Amino acid sequence: MNGFLSLGRWLFAIPFAIFGLFHFLDATAMAEYVVPDYMPMKNVFVILSGAGMVAASVAMLIGKFDKLAATLLAGFLLLLVVMVHLPSTMNPATQQNAMTQLLKDISLAGAAMMYALNYAKDRSVIG
Repeated sequence: MNGFLSLGRWLFAIPFAIFGLFHFLDATAMAEYVVPDYMPMKNVFVILSGAGMVAASVAMLIGKFDKLAATLLAGFLLLLVVMVHLPSTMNPATQQNAMTQLLKDISLAGAAMMYALNYAKDRSVIG
């Protein structure tokens, strides 16, 4: 049973690497689709968030700075909820999709927090 449950680390980290790589494939299209108009430097935001997701994924997979990475990932996801998804829920045209994304990112932030609290191996930066 523990062998099966240990797959959770991989199932949690690998999709973030894939999401991060998607940010690099077509940053302009992703910026138009995801980033709200009120945010400046949309492409920079997309590239930095993609790099952060890839870095967090690698850190969690190799177990080096994984507590810091999971904590920062949780913070990033909660910022997305507040800055991107929450304002979109106020628009009736995008409300349903925005609420789905909001709930997804809240649950992923919670999972990142649980990872940092209970599973992370490297506690050298954050005790």
